[in-house]
Amino acid sequence: MAKVLMYSTGVCPYCIQAERLLKAKGVAEIDKIRVDLQPEQRAEMMAKTGRRTVPQIYIGDTHVGGFDDLSALDRAGGLDALLAA
Repeated sequence: MAKVLMYSTGVCPYCIQAERLLKAKGVAEIDKIRVDLQPEQRAEMMAKTGRRTVPQIYIGDTHVGGFDDLSALDRAGGLDALLAA
């Protein structure tokens, strides 16, 4: 299964929904970077993704985006293939 990285905060409902969806898909471990605890990581996230909201999710080397993007990818049938890569 592909490595999953998620930029998040401690009180983000979309981060919780994203984590719930990924776990339902069989993802056992999500590497989380808490941008609320490490402000320099938010700057890094913004530079990498061009976005300032959380979550920002990477599956392998692919930037999926936020929860809405992750959910849309799942509905389109692309999430399982990306996780399996």
